[in-house]
Amino acid sequence: MTTSSAAGVRAGTITNPVLPGFHPDPSVLRVGEDYYLATSTFEWSPGVLVHHSRDLVHWRPLGGILDRDRLLDLTGHRDGAGVWAPCLSHRDGVFHLIFTDVENYAGGFWDTPNYVTTARSVEGPWSDPVPIHSMGFDPSLFHDTDGRSWVLTNVMDWRPGREAFAGIVLQELDPERIRLLGEPRTVFEGTSARVTEAPHLYRENGWYYLVTAEGGTQWDHQVTVARSREITGPYEVDPAGPMLSSREHPSLGLQKAGHGSLVATPDGEWFLAHLASRPLTERGRCVRGRETALQRVEWVEGWPRVAGGVPREEVEGPALAPHPWPEAPARDDFDAPVLRPEWSTLRRHADEGWVSLAERPGHLRVRGGESPSGTRRPSLVARRVQHERCVLETVMEFSTDTFQRMAGLTAYYNMRQWHYLHVGFDEREGMFAGVLSSDRGRVREVGGRVDVRGWERFHLRAEIDGAELRFSLSRDGREWIGVGGVLDASILSDDYAAEKAADGETATVWGFTGAFLGLWVHDLTGTGCHADFDHATYQELTG
Repeated sequence: MTTSSAAGVRAGTITNPVLPGFHPDPSVLRVGEDYYLATSTFEWSPGVLVHHSRDLVHWRPLGGILDRDRLLDLTGHRDGAGVWAPCLSHRDGVFHLIFTDVENYAGGFWDTPNYVTTARSVEGPWSDPVPIHSMGFDPSLFHDTDGRSWVLTNVMDWRPGREAFAGIVLQELDPERIRLLGEPRTVFEGTSARVTEAPHLYRENGWYYLVTAEGGTQWDHQVTVARSREITGPYEVDPAGPMLSSREHPSLGLQKAGHGSLVATPDGEWFLAHLASRPLTERGRCVRGRETALQRVEWVEGWPRVAGGVPREEVEGPALAPHPWPEAPARDDFDAPVLRPEWSTLRRHADEGWVSLAERPGHLRVRGGESPSGTRRPSLVARRVQHERCVLETVMEFSTDTFQRMAGLTAYYNMRQWHYLHVGFDEREGMFAGVLSSDRGRVREVGGRVDVRGWERFHLRAEIDGAELRFSLSRDGREWIGVGGVLDASILSDDYAAEKAADGETATVWGFTGAFLGLWVHDLTGTGCHADFDHATYQELTG
């Protein structure tokens, strides 16, 4: 069989980020001719999104792995908790997923149970997750050529005065029974960059290569590589310095570069998948969150290195035949039996108890849930903001006769950071449309109200232009009314959302996700009102 490289074919140019919008902590895997990227999802469902490619240039979403309660229960999880840094691996025809479900990170303590689930196909069905330990997060699985499997993770030290990130530990795993063997052994304590996490292990040319993230997940983030002849160490760090970082280059388009994993094509071309962010201004706020990018890797003096050690927005693709996928239409008419993979739901899975595509065919029916501060039964169906300039437009049918019910369109980051164009009710005015905004948890009404008494359908639009957000409303989809004025979209970012205690160091809220545009329905009476959405269209704005 003639290989694509022998035929002189190349897949094209990799344009970064390959997964735009909130898609952090990539774990990249090749199985035969197929490439997979698994990314973190935190408090959003389904847990662990997977994308598929045949050429590393074109990617299609497969949806999420952890899509039901027996696989993941996000009920009650705080902002920034949930699924951190999954690792997807493959052994003997079986996919293995190891992930952390962070339950708590308050006050310097960490409750971080780690689980393993398996499946014959990446699209499932997946087995019930088995807990293995809770000593840290960012776990990975390494399957050695001698048939043994190993778990790597970082260890978190809660003790005052100690380095919280206490190093990388290694422990053998029985992959059949999914249980740990022996005792954990610290194999790497990190470099002076500190915050050592996200370990991935590879074996090449008689060496074990340990790839870690360091420096924290903001501007000082980096990928560090160390190697050893023995799996248990000692590991020496690449003398050339970090494999990848944008720390010293604030003008680069891709910032916060770090948290990497490696993959090789059948012809021996290597690539690094890593996270990166695109700030609106130099070292400014990153509304699209942490995204996934790919860099070409060359082996130099026995070390895997990225040219210049910096991320590039365009990278030569591999010697593989191009394999583009059909583009999903911008408009979703909600006529499929399940939600399309670009949609996510907040803290609970999209089950028939509150989300239905069947009760009214051709519509998405969303039953009202808890308040914007609720962590158990929120009713938010949303999609990632993937472009600096974009718009989401929808048509909604909804009626209320109490202020305790409302529905509409939101630009959302977390429970404390959001803007909301909603249809509500006032005892003196009847039904109206207006905008609520939450900044650091302080909720206020912005701008004037629009009288919508007698309206049966509501055309709603949210338009993001860099740091600016504008809502508008129409009765017929032709005549539009601006509502709420110009809002600050930049507060919907990791950089703004992260909050610290009075000591200036202890995190009370982490910012790890990114901005969403979504369909939000509230029923504080708890009696199950609903809103119907006829269609929704997301598009990049150009020109």
